[in-house]
Amino acid sequence: MCKDIPWKTLSEAYAFVGNSLLRPMTMTSPVGLDPAFWKAFPVFDDNAVARAVEACACYAEGAAQRTGAGEDGPQRVSVEYTRLFVGPPSPAAPPWETMYRGKDVTVGFGQPTFEMRELLRAAGLEVRNANNQYEDHMGIELLYLSELCRREAMGEGAAEVADIAAFVERHPLSWIGPFLDRVSEAVPGGYFAGLLLVAQRVLEHHARLLAR
Repeated sequence: MCKDIPWKTLSEAYAFVGNSLLRPMTMTSPVGLDPAFWKAFPVFDDNAVARAVEACACYAEGAAQRTGAGEDGPQRVSVEYTRLFVGPPSPAAPPWETMYRGKDVTVGFGQPTFEMRELLRAAGLEVRNANNQYEDHMGIELLYLSELCRREAMGEGAAEVADIAAFVERHPLSWIGPFLDRVSEAVPGGYFAGLLLVAQRVLEHHARLLAR
């Protein structure tokens, strides 16, 4: 069932998005503003993924033009990051799964946090970050999935493929849509709206492969 799944490539794609959601661009790499990066980004022979990646390439091309006019691209994206995921006064698009599991949830620590904490513990993983993020942060969920894919690619997978499929469906894929809606509403046409659309399309593609 899993022989035709590009585990290594999926791992790399999830790792890029996951890391991008955990720290502002001024503290990481500006590679997401390089059109060549997106031209080389895997599309998995999936038209929906390809369209999302092309939108990110277009954003990067616009950013390159603005840089030529004197704009600091990484700073602009970092300001967007802060508005969306940090605040003040509060994140415009909270990046924790708990906030999307029910109506009018205002506390970012709930059952999904405990579920992710247990999954990370069972996989021998530990969250280490200066911001002390809850374990159900989208970036952490994608990095966890990246590690599962890496282990499958290396023949080290301890999880059943069915368990990976269940994780994709129950966790990141179940709430990335409403999360993306919040991001797009707060910053239409921004960097993170494009990035999260890529993640959503890759998750959807991966879920279809896992369901075969």
